[in-house]
Amino acid sequence: MNPALKWMPLVVSIALVTAGCARDGYFHDRNIDYAEAEQGRPLVLPETRDQSRYRDIMPVPEARGEFVASDGRFRAPRPDAVARGGQRDFVERRESGSDRWLLVNAEAGDVWPRLEDFSRRQGLSVTENSPQRGVLATSEATFTLQPGVRSGATEVRCEQGGAIHTQCLDALNDFLTAESRTASASALATQRAQQQEESVRLERSDDSWQLLLAADMERTWAEMDYQLSRNFTSENRELLLESDAANRDFLLEYMTASERNRGVFSIVFSPDVRQTAQWLRLSLDQAPSGETRVRVINESDKELTADDTRELLDRVAALLR
Repeated sequence: MNPALKWMPLVVSIALVTAGCARDGYFHDRNIDYAEAEQGRPLVLPETRDQSRYRDIMPVPEARGEFVASDGRFRAPRPDAVARGGQRDFVERRESGSDRWLLVNAEAGDVWPRLEDFSRRQGLSVTENSPQRGVLATSEATFTLQPGVRSGATEVRCEQGGAIHTQCLDALNDFLTAESRTASASALATQRAQQQEESVRLERSDDSWQLLLAADMERTWAEMDYQLSRNFTSENRELLLESDAANRDFLLEYMTASERNRGVFSIVFSPDVRQTAQWLRLSLDQAPSGETRVRVINESDKELTADDTRELLDRVAALLR
């Protein structure tokens, strides 16, 4: 057999693949649309308008992070939960061990008057009202507020004699859920955008990246467990395999962007022609600054670059903002 002929099937295959990709409009690179987009003139409404009749029908979430990749090419940023249509509930339940609390997706300044209203409607006698300390003590239970792990969120606890008051939490959850029907999605998005302190940030560490959060490890682990179990559900793409509360870590099956975006020639001439996910562990510990630190540990044979690490942590950070 002519040696030159044995390469013909491979050449024909590559030609067919590249020919399909070359057809105009077959694969439209939307990154170009982002790069060439121009800002239009804002709509100006009369000052005499009735303010209560106008609001954002489709709120645009605030963009966070850098949009320019390390290779200098622009990449469209991953949308957050508001843009994906996965609007967060106004109030959500959280737990860690024996601890229970409510996570309200609003600033403490907005939650506090709702809490006071709840105590009045329940006929509770207030013995201490300290918004500066985030403590509202009543004859039946003591409410405490503190900033949530996620930006623009508030944690609310209800205790009696130092123990969790389950009935109080249930009643408060029902009350806040009903109250949320009057809060528009745009208002919640604006509250998160106005968060003054960046509580979730990426930081370069030697030749890799780490995620720092301004919350203790227990609360951070509980929030990450909740978010990862809800969002990392795609097998061979991004899947939560294990949650270890004792060691404060998570094992993920994750396909990095560099693996997903491998070109045709890279795949054909690579020893491994399959696009595969890696096993990566998110490990939590306390940073010298006192913040909770999240690091990525590669538990697979395939190389994990600093850019890959940052991409995964950026994905996780988007769930916590």
